[in-house]
Amino acid sequence: MIEPVYQPSPSRYENGMIFRRAGRSGVQLPALSLGMWHNFGSEQTFSNVQEMAHYAFDHGIVYFDLANNYGPAYGTAEENFGRLMERSFRPYRDEMFIATKAGYDMWPGPYGNWGSRKYLMASLDQSLRRMKLDYADVFYSHRYDPETPLEETLQALVDIVRSGKALYAGLSRYPLEAERFAFRYLAERDVPCLLFQDKYNLFNREPETSGVLSLAAESGSGFVAFSPLAQGLLTGRYLNGIPQDSRMAEGRSLRSDVLTDAMLARIRGLNDLARRRGQTLAEMALAWLLSDKRVTSVIIGASSTAQIADNLRALENTSFSSEELTEIDALSRG
Repeated sequence: MIEPVYQPSPSRYENGMIFRRAGRSGVQLPALSLGMWHNFGSEQTFSNVQEMAHYAFDHGIVYFDLANNYGPAYGTAEENFGRLMERSFRPYRDEMFIATKAGYDMWPGPYGNWGSRKYLMASLDQSLRRMKLDYADVFYSHRYDPETPLEETLQALVDIVRSGKALYAGLSRYPLEAERFAFRYLAERDVPCLLFQDKYNLFNREPETSGVLSLAAESGSGFVAFSPLAQGLLTGRYLNGIPQDSRMAEGRSLRSDVLTDAMLARIRGLNDLARRRGQTLAEMALAWLLSDKRVTSVIIGASSTAQIADNLRALENTSFSSEELTEIDALSRG
């Protein structure tokens, strides 16, 4: 049986999506982007991957965030994205902004990790083959490598962009001084950093306190926040303890000792404020990030279209009173 050809919603840019300019560039990104770290690899049915990707695109989410080792297993999120390109998205490639990265463990041996020129270039070639793409829109150095000379990592990004295998360069999770050096190095070679990506949420305010968020804005780079819901803490998932089928119960990237009585009280306080605003906790957590105009886009994860729909509702109210911000600061900072 021949599968029906995907026809995206004709109103995909009229469904309430907000687009924001990435720093001092010509690129505008949706306020919410779809991250494929979990739930898009080999452990997920392709039909659900396809349903979520279609739903996102139908609602103006045109930025898809991948990395070489996303899955699980490594590489399988990109492989599934390649299947999406062949079955659904090929006619709409020029409407899409597709990111991939390299910097974490990917294959055995000394050339499958960190930030060497050899690793970054080989990884991008592999990623493009898996994703069935000629180029990525942005290629990130996924993390700072303290052992490899930073000039080597950055020059690899410059040469990748000049080769046409990526249109823009990006950085993820660099410490402040390395970020400062990288912005200057890339700009001097006419390949300015388009996007700086970091973990940022109500319970992790480090991009504010460390200065990386301000530096990105001052340097003309857009800022992309990931882990906006603190891996589920900033949802209603843990308001009454630890569900048996949760990431925390299964020990997957969220430890149970995080959910102390004090943390639970903070979560419940934030949830009460969200309800007074007419939002879910997840909606308010996303809206709070987007209330800062320095934030270009927020990467959401999902295991269902219902979760994407809930996250999209955050866009309906991203304004906060000074009293609300004061209350949020008190609760989020503990």
